[in-house]
Amino acid sequence: MQPIRRGTANLRQVFRLSVLSGARLWKARVVILAASAVFFMLGVGALGIGLAQEASTGNPPTTSATKAADDSTPPTISASVRVVNILATVRDKHGKILPNLAVSDFALEEDSKPVTIKYFARETDLPLTLGLLVDTSMSQRSSLEQERSASKTFLEQVLREKDAAFLIHFDREVELLQDLTSSRQTLESALDSLHVPSAYDQDNSGPGSAPRDDSQRQGRQRGYHRAGTTLYDGIFLASDELMSKQKGRKALVILSDGVDRGSKESLESAIEAAQRSNTLVYSVLFKGEEPVRDRGGFGSMGGGMGGPVGGGGRRRGGGEKYPQEERPADGKKILERISKETGGRMFEVSKKEPIDQIYSSIQEELRNQYNLGFSPAKADSTGYHKLLLKTMQKDDTVQARDGFYLNPE
Repeated sequence: MQPIRRGTANLRQVFRLSVLSGARLWKARVVILAASAVFFMLGVGALGIGLAQEASTGNPPTTSATKAADDSTPPTISASVRVVNILATVRDKHGKILPNLAVSDFALEEDSKPVTIKYFARETDLPLTLGLLVDTSMSQRSSLEQERSASKTFLEQVLREKDAAFLIHFDREVELLQDLTSSRQTLESALDSLHVPSAYDQDNSGPGSAPRDDSQRQGRQRGYHRAGTTLYDGIFLASDELMSKQKGRKALVILSDGVDRGSKESLESAIEAAQRSNTLVYSVLFKGEEPVRDRGGFGSMGGGMGGPVGGGGRRRGGGEKYPQEERPADGKKILERISKETGGRMFEVSKKEPIDQIYSSIQEELRNQYNLGFSPAKADSTGYHKLLLKTMQKDDTVQARDGFYLNPE
């Protein structure tokens, strides 16, 4: 307390003066008492200011130099904190979407242990990245025109200026017909270019051959060349190469019969890629026709995994239907699994539920989602972790992904 030390020195000086003049001793005593009172009050005042500062800030008083250093230091956020986001749609027991729930209405578990929801918002206006994956294999030839028309209407209704979409088609290969764009006109032109290859189409994709157009060239550069219906490759490509680089809400819409033939990627790796990129997958099941088998060994099958064939191109056989060596997988169950594990939903086109109605349902879901965020209990535990999101109402149905992956930092 520097003011008190200065007061003590002055007191000593006054005391020495009083010894030199006994006649003025009584005056010195008065001065001593007065000075003591003044400096005592100054000391108490300084102490009171310090205590008031401590009480108002919750911190001990600091010197001017320390305070200046504190003011110049920006607040810091730990980079080690990880946040996992979950997009969810909730319906009541009648199937009606519930758009006005609060964070207190939800309960979240990670690996069967409760976790605290640290972030919560109703996402009705967040930018959307949308990917359309259209099956153009022979089994879908009777559905393609219907898919094309409904997709144009869907994009026109769901896309806003801040949203973006891309178009991929898959049959014997995966091809990016249109990269991310906000232009509906550009997307419609890409939809117009969709076609199902006939049994006699030549695929001039070998060395020395030119692609049909620029968009096809771009797709071949970024896709897989396969024979059959490369559904899993399409999901993997869209999730790993496109969606993983985007922020905000992300969703894929798949139009297919769900039966994969010839993908390099497995069903599990396709689902994992979608989960790692935090992408919802909506599946629209079109029951396809009996697949056309290639006859003869002209290289069109490209081996067990449907790999590319060298030379001037690949050739398809006579287009006759032959019995399958193996019973094909249940496409409906496959699409149901993909959608369930990624937080999307599977629809089946029928007379009671046509494609236009299905697209309206998808649009409603995308505009009535909750975004919940939490910090993993074990942020350093890489790999897959199970999730369970539910509401306090037992009759409600929560649609959200059932797991997430933590990547090494």
